[in-house]
Amino acid sequence: MKPDTATIRYYDVSPSVTAFSTTRHGGFSHGAHGGFNINRYCGDDEACIDKNLDLLACELGVDKANVIMPHQTHGTETRLISRDFLSLGQATQQMILEGVDALMTDVPGVCIGVSTADCIPIIIYDPEHRATAAIHAGWRGTVARIAVKAVTEMRLAYGSRPEALLAVIGPGISLDAFEVGDEVYDEFASAGFDMAAISRREAKWHIDLKECNRLQLVSLGIMPRNIQVSGICTYNNYTDYFSARRLGAQSGRIFTGTIIK
Repeated sequence: MKPDTATIRYYDVSPSVTAFSTTRHGGFSHGAHGGFNINRYCGDDEACIDKNLDLLACELGVDKANVIMPHQTHGTETRLISRDFLSLGQATQQMILEGVDALMTDVPGVCIGVSTADCIPIIIYDPEHRATAAIHAGWRGTVARIAVKAVTEMRLAYGSRPEALLAVIGPGISLDAFEVGDEVYDEFASAGFDMAAISRREAKWHIDLKECNRLQLVSLGIMPRNIQVSGICTYNNYTDYFSARRLGAQSGRIFTGTIIK
C-alpha cells in the first residue's frame, strides 16, 4: 500500500462541512508519539502537543481554542458543544469533557473530534439542520452502541432525521487484525449482535468493529449509500496511523474531527 504522507486525510462528505483524520506525519512529537499527536492524555510532551495543535488549527483555519477534544473513557457519555461552552474557562471545559466519548455541535467554526489508535472514529453530519457529531467507538463503546446513542441524541437536540444523515467510519483496526478472547466475543454475543456478520473464528475470535458500527447506523435508518467506511487498518498501517496494539498504549492518537463551515 502506498504510504499516506499527508498530515491530514480529508473526507468528501459535503461542501458545508470539513471532515478529516490526522496521520502520524508532519508534526513535532517523537517516538511512539511521532510525529503528529495532539492528544494530552497519552504521555506526550506538552510543548510538542502545543506545536502540533498550532499546525492543525492553521491547516483547518480555526481558532486553536475551538479545537475541542474530550477525555475518553470507553463509555457512552456524550456532550453537546454550544456557543456557551466556548465562553467557559479552560478548567471548566475540561471538567465538562471528562469521561466523554462523543461530541456534537451545530456551531460553525468549531472543530469537535475524538482520538483513536485502533478504536473506530465515526463522524455524523446532518445537512438539513447543519449539525455534526464525532464518536469514539472502541470495542466497549461498540458493544454499548454509542453510535446509536449519539444519533438518538442528535434527533432530540437538532431534529435530525436518520435517513438524511451522512456518516464516515474512519481508520481503525480491521477484522483480520482484531483478535480477541472468548470473553470479548461473549460480550458482543450477549448484546444481541449478529455474530455471523461481524466475527470470524481462527485460532481465536476476530471481530469487525467497523462493520458492527456500520450495521448499527443502518439499523437507525441511515442509508447504506450515505456511509463511507475507511479501508485503512491502523494495525497494518501503523507507520502512517497510530496503533496502540503495535506501538503501545502510551503512543500518539489519530484525531478525527469535523467542522461546520
